[in-house]
Formats: sequence, C-alpha cells, structure tokens
Amino acid sequence: MVPALPNQCWSIDFMSDGLMCGRRFRTFNVVDDFNREALAIEVDLSLPAQRVIRVLERISMWRGLPDKLRMDNGPEFISLTLAEWAEKNGVELEFIKPGKPTQNSFIERFNRSFREEVLNRYAFRTLAEVQAIADQWRVEYNEQRPHDSLNDMTPIEFLLFHQNVENSNLCWT
Repeated sequence: MVPALPNQCWSIDFMSDGLMCGRRFRTFNVVDDFNREALAIEVDLSLPAQRVIRVLERISMWRGLPDKLRMDNGPEFISLTLAEWAEKNGVELEFIKPGKPTQNSFIERFNRSFREEVLNRYAFRTLAEVQAIADQWRVEYNEQRPHDSLNDMTPIEFLLFHQNVENSNLCWT
C-alpha cells in the first residue's frame, strides 16, 4: 500500500558487499515509501541496532520521525534496543513475514537499483569510498531521476508537488 503522506512509513533494510581486500561491509538503507526518497545509505563493517537508531535519529532531525518502520526480521531489527526506541518515539514496527520480500517492495526495488548501479559497478578500496559514492548516487536518485511510479517526477519533485498541493488546499478552506 502506498502511503498518502510523507513519513507515514519508511522501509529499512541491509545489504552487503565486499572491499577489494576481501573485507565485507554492510549498508543500511532507509526509504520513505510515499515518494521513494532514499533518506539514508549508511556504510560500515558492522551496523548494530544502536547504529541503526543513530541513523534514524539523524534523519529525524531534518525530516521528523515516521509513523511506522517496515522491515524484515533481521537481528538488528528484532533487538530490544530498537523496540524500546520505537516505543519511546511512538514509531510502530511492522515486520514482514519471513521469506516474503514483496511485502517490503519499496526498499527491495531501491536495493535492486543500488546493487546494479553502485555495488556491482565499482570495486571499492575503502569504506570512505563506498560512502562517498553511495552519497553521490543517493542525491542523483532523489533529485535527478524521474520515477515511473511518481508520474515521471523525481522523489524530491513529487514531495514538493504534494506539499504545494496540500498548502494550496489550506488556503481555500
């Protein structure tokens, strides 16, 4: 189901890949389901629940918190730490059924694009290099790439369009 407003539901997920030296790294990806905007791509060797919370807090400083987070049943997501944070902040945690990635289709679609256009395309030497390329790609994804599902608007254009419509409706009431 597509949310009617921003921050109603964010989808979150992890991906993994490797550096040229063979060390594995992970990415923590956050997408607003309303406009498919990539809110964060965090890169590190390990991304425990406390780090996930720090990323969500960082996003909330400029975006606010979501009503709901949709995710799989990974160990970082089923942790007591995340559950306590969500309860304290009034954020519902919605877990998809095991083996049903289509229940989290917005992040799965995003992950596929990120895999094809970044992780599979580059040979990374350092985590800093991965983060820099991911950040650059995220800006392009949000600000320069029209999406069919958004009436050929970029995620940012779609968000601004709906904010303008909402504000113009307020003027007429």
